[in-house]
Amino acid sequence: MHIAGLIALGGILLSLPVAVAPGQAASPMNAFFTSTSAVCVTGLIIVDTPAYWSPFGQVVLMLLIQAGGLGYMTISSLIMVAFGRRISVHERMTLADALNVTSMEGLLRFAWTVALLTFAIEGLGALIMGVRFAQDAGWARGLWLGVFHSVSAFNNAGFSLFSDNLMGYRGDLTINLVITTLIIAGGLGFFVLSGLLGLRKRTAVSMSIHTKLVLAVTGSLLAAGTLAILALEWGNPKTLAPLGVGEKLLAAYFQAVTPRTAGFNTLSIGDMTSPALFLTISLMFIGASPGGTGGGVKTTTFGVIVAALWSTIRGERDTNMFRRRLSPDLVRRAFALSMLAAIGLVLVTGLLLLTEHQGLLHTSYEAVSAFGTVGLSMGVPGSVISLSGFFGTGGKWFIMFLMFMGRVGPLTLAVALAGLASPARVRYPEGKVLIG
Repeated sequence: MHIAGLIALGGILLSLPVAVAPGQAASPMNAFFTSTSAVCVTGLIIVDTPAYWSPFGQVVLMLLIQAGGLGYMTISSLIMVAFGRRISVHERMTLADALNVTSMEGLLRFAWTVALLTFAIEGLGALIMGVRFAQDAGWARGLWLGVFHSVSAFNNAGFSLFSDNLMGYRGDLTINLVITTLIIAGGLGFFVLSGLLGLRKRTAVSMSIHTKLVLAVTGSLLAAGTLAILALEWGNPKTLAPLGVGEKLLAAYFQAVTPRTAGFNTLSIGDMTSPALFLTISLMFIGASPGGTGGGVKTTTFGVIVAALWSTIRGERDTNMFRRRLSPDLVRRAFALSMLAAIGLVLVTGLLLLTEHQGLLHTSYEAVSAFGTVGLSMGVPGSVISLSGFFGTGGKWFIMFLMFMGRVGPLTLAVALAGLASPARVRYPEGKVLIG
């Protein structure tokens, strides 16, 4: 697996003494956990990022985030094309799978579009935030902060070069709007994003059922999440209560966007109310959209399941959406993916509860955050690192497994572990089972 190789390379680089700040001791566990979190664009940290990693380590971290979000196959294929090397059919199929496209027609052209779109959006975000950060930290430091946070936000990673993440900029309109816009853009998926920006011909394909579903679910979750967090946290003296109305709206919107697998925070996660935390867990589980830089079971999977349940309740034979019928195989895969994710989370959360002896809500939040490649954490009072930083070696490996599963997808991982099953040669008689 290319992702595993990239994680290993990042772990080796971050294990070098030059990667850590003066006075810090290089640790293989810190290096490989951070590499996994960066490549899987998660953002869970077990060390204070700006204090532990040197400038070299921070650059490595940013490059791992970029490679993890854009995709190893996309980067390597474009490099090979740039040097005149032909791409084999197998490599094209792998690239198509990495970009979540169903056709190899115009594949390399689309890969170039993805790369150029990524760098253009990140560059614009870096410039705007760099100018803003420069007002507080000077031009050199400000521009570096702009570049790092732009890459981290667009790739839905959530790594920050501030020990308190972005809590110091909770009321800053520029930083909040740029970060959230980058998160949403990265989470929509390159197919949808390139179509919306007019980089592909606006045919029936560009505004297909996939695009409509992504936009409908994304918009609904953002609106509902913002209103719910606003209502649940309005009177919380540790989060929204001390803020003005405008800052409350901004903070609630920000915290509704970041569970879409980004991991930045402007509110203290550990101080949020239990209902708001449960809501955040649900948003993290759903995650971003296919073909983007986020994780989770994906918005389209959630949309297909809701449509299938609605069709079943109404007694309809087919699952319909936007005047189109969805194939039974697609519906089965949506349910299978969600169930595999839920089963994996239940099992690993149970193991973490057994080995780490943390609270159920804290542990569940950490596990779902890892699987959804989000990076939000309830942590512990007085600490800036994630709860994972207080886990033992076994607990850290469990979290690393969840981050890996969330990045490659539970269904893909299950197929890879089980091996490709041969087509069934026997079809058995139908049986009856009572359910419900």
